[in-house]
Amino acid sequence: MKKIRLGSGAGYSGDRIEPAIELAEKGDIQYLIFECLAERTIAIAQQNKMKDPKKGYDSLLEMRMRAALPVCHRNGVKLITNMGAANPVAAMEKTVSIARELGLTGLKVVAVTGDDVFGQMRQQEYTIFETGKPLSTIIEKAVSANAYLGYQPITQALADGADVVITGRVADPALFIGPLAYEFGWAANDWGMLGKGTLVGHLMECGGQVTGGYFADPGYKDVAGLARLGFPIAEVDETGSVVITKVADAGGNVTVDTCKEQMMYEIHDPKQYITPDVVADFSQVSFKKIGPDQVRASGATGYPKTDFLKASVGYVDSYIGEGQISYAGLGAVARGRLAIDIVKERLALTGVAYDELRCDLIGIDSIHGETISAGHEPYEVRARIAGRTKTMQEAVRIGNEVETLYTNGPAGGGGATKVARQVVAVLSVLVNRELVKTTNYCEVV
Repeated sequence: MKKIRLGSGAGYSGDRIEPAIELAEKGDIQYLIFECLAERTIAIAQQNKMKDPKKGYDSLLEMRMRAALPVCHRNGVKLITNMGAANPVAAMEKTVSIARELGLTGLKVVAVTGDDVFGQMRQQEYTIFETGKPLSTIIEKAVSANAYLGYQPITQALADGADVVITGRVADPALFIGPLAYEFGWAANDWGMLGKGTLVGHLMECGGQVTGGYFADPGYKDVAGLARLGFPIAEVDETGSVVITKVADAGGNVTVDTCKEQMMYEIHDPKQYITPDVVADFSQVSFKKIGPDQVRASGATGYPKTDFLKASVGYVDSYIGEGQISYAGLGAVARGRLAIDIVKERLALTGVAYDELRCDLIGIDSIHGETISAGHEPYEVRARIAGRTKTMQEAVRIGNEVETLYTNGPAGGGGATKVARQVVAVLSVLVNRELVKTTNYCEVV
């Protein structure tokens, strides 16, 4: 029976690079997949593209391509990634340039476009999924709108001979379904197989989480070798059955429990996991250990896809000003609380305008709040004051007041930091899929 091995080379934009190279060198894989795109990531990438039309792709694209292209080319491994972010064509051009610098030849690089639907957002009224309000209420602050594409443009690129496929916003599982549908000839309406492929993609999309990274909890769920954690491999056969594994001598582990935790990650309803390609049903999935670091997953299925695609709309929501300062030794908690009280009074005295203010003692109440944390008295704390404002100028003033505690606050304050930043938030709308058209561009090295 034909089998295909897929390697997950990244679970987010800033992920480690060396485990991906290990997969290409030792994993006996046919495809290396970098999943590097999040909702806010693409909104920020759109802003970068506005400043420079040749930018807007993932900031680590060049580093990843320089590391991965030679070994992938040498071992016949095809590379698929969403590092195109807001500018897949520019990412394609940069990848081709890198390949030429490295002396690689015979590579076909394809860019998938069509997810950018920003221009459509003003053509008709959309309803914000999370709030029920009209999109027009925030459209003037919007900087991006990207629909989640499915697997088919990726499959088409591979059918056209692509060695590297670079997309913008696609559903994370689609990066993995694309090569499976190409290799096994899955039909676009084979909902059962697409449901199985979605399970493969969902287990793999977060990289080292399924090999023990996000799973580890010392004394309860011990995982060895996390400093050189191995990223996962999915061995899939033509029936859609999948075995999750890793390179044998890499750190981490693959167990039934790591796979169960990853399957439930970010899933609202296991019976109806809605993607652009299929409504997947994971409710009957089971896992079975079949060998060391080898777990078989089975039981996924799927149902017809919806008529709509989710689109993430990025907009400038506000600004955040933040300051932090540490206190240690006897009375650290009392001095930390006094520091917070001083800053709050200073903000009122100087007329700093903010819409929301949060004051925490890290190590005391920053996670669980004052009620749950009552009675806990550590030897050191860190005071953090953060405020949401309408302007950058007001945000800066919040951090400045924290910094003045060095000489105007409680004794022994140290390690003060301050930062002010723009907040790019994300909301969702549903777009008729018939309005979203994709185009593949290619260059050959």
